Amino acid sequence: MTHAVVVEELLVNRGGRAVVRDLGFTVPRGTVTGLIGPSGCGKTTLMRSVVGVQVVAGGVVTVLGLPAGSAALRNRIGYSTQSPSVYADLTVTESLRYFAAVLRAPKSDVSRVIDEVGLGRHAGKVIGRLSGGELSRASLAVALLGSPELLVLDEPTVGLDPVLREELWTLFHGLAERGVTLLVSSHVMDEAARCHRLLLMREGQLLADGTPDELRRRTESTDLEQAFLRLVREREEAVRS
Repeated sequence: MTHAVVVEELLVNRGGRAVVRDLGFTVPRGTVTGLIGPSGCGKTTLMRSVVGVQVVAGGVVTVLGLPAGSAALRNRIGYSTQSPSVYADLTVTESLRYFAAVLRAPKSDVSRVIDEVGLGRHAGKVIGRLSGGELSRASLAVALLGSPELLVLDEPTVGLDPVLREELWTLFHGLAERGVTLLVSSHVMDEAARCHRLLLMREGQLLADGTPDELRRRTESTDLEQAFLRLVREREEAVRS
């Protein structure tokens, strides 16, 4: 398989309206693909569809060669949500030991992922007492347990300081070099340049799919934020005409 994720004509309805419609794209293996767009554009819904926990109204989502949500994918995908996915009354280490046991990951993974997300000084801290950024890192650590072939990370760097954001992006690229595929969402355009490929979303649809350089050339922009704005204007003009 050359693609870790294949999405075809995806349609997701919520509250009587389509929140994701007619989406189609592929995510090549061993890449960092950025899902970029403003809050509320459908990024989380799309990621939930890839993980297999979202009810879809139409289309096909294939992950690692299997239908999204297949039982055989449970230990092959790491998923980090925007909301904390760890227990507030456990320490960081205790929580990760629990999830490692559930995932049947090696016990040594606990210390590994704690170091990877920069929580070494907080390993014995109760999760309920962590700051917002520390809590995000603890949730990310859970997704890194085991040997996931695909990581689906929903806004993993929100609330983090620039130094830690840089460290995490270095980690993401190191994982990709080892063959792991990453689908990373963000609404911060300066993170787009860190990705191998970009999926630009707005109002439940894809505006563009390509490398950062391709999108710059297509829009004749040197800045990715300006490229995104030009694509938005192009879409609006096409709708009006």
